[in-house]
Amino acid sequence: MKSLLFGTAGIPLSTKRPSTLSGIQRVNELNLDAMEMEFVHSINIRRENAPNVKKTAEKENVILTCHAPYYVNLNAKEREKIEASKSRIFNSTRIADMCGAYSVCFHPGFYMKQEPGKVYENIKEEVKDVVKKLENEGIKIWIRPETTGKISQFGSLNECISLSKEISQVLPCIDFAHLHARHGKNNTEREFNEILVEVEKELGRRALENMHIHLSGINYGDKGEKNHLTLKDSDMNYTDLLKTLKDFRCGGVVICESPNVEDDAVLLKKTYSSIN
Repeated sequence: MKSLLFGTAGIPLSTKRPSTLSGIQRVNELNLDAMEMEFVHSINIRRENAPNVKKTAEKENVILTCHAPYYVNLNAKEREKIEASKSRIFNSTRIADMCGAYSVCFHPGFYMKQEPGKVYENIKEEVKDVVKKLENEGIKIWIRPETTGKISQFGSLNECISLSKEISQVLPCIDFAHLHARHGKNNTEREFNEILVEVEKELGRRALENMHIHLSGINYGDKGEKNHLTLKDSDMNYTDLLKTLKDFRCGGVVICESPNVEDDAVLLKKTYSSIN
């Protein structure tokens, strides 16, 4: 994608009779560009309904992304939990692809008090297995390990970039609020610039032109993320972030995860459009 699109994490709150289809229509009414299908608790779109979702999104000119279930830990101690996690990522991606979605993100797992290098190798092998299964079915959608907000979670920027370098069909989902919450940094124009320089250096222009971004306000402490906040109730420096994204000519999708989801999504789009 050559342009940066803005949308909501899930169905807009102002949607009458909320459903995936009515949510897509409401996104269009709000002059937004995208909606993330939230499979965070379960995959809530059936195979037989997916073609209608795709048709509606195309009609309303809305790009779809997807968030796989939260119940994923590719570094679990129990093999059955790892296999269940991989199934959740795969099944989310299969349905998202049938809906015509652009990208699927997931939280890779937890360190489980293990050495980070060992955890990286464990998670890499499981993601490789998911991608191989997708390739065998001819599913070409991006899958995205997301940068995470708690220091107990696997998902630093470097870890997500490294997975993307080593595995085909993988690019990072960069959650800038999580990166800020993880160590209380990454909230200045200089730091945003350093992040994008690193992405381009390691993954090339393709990564900057096909971004999947999460953004919101964030509450955090010594252990990282506590909860999401509206932008106005947080210290998230979204104006300088948007300026940096424009300076780097980034393309892709910015999904707003603030509690007032569509209000902040509209704010982000308007702010971005106003930057010269």
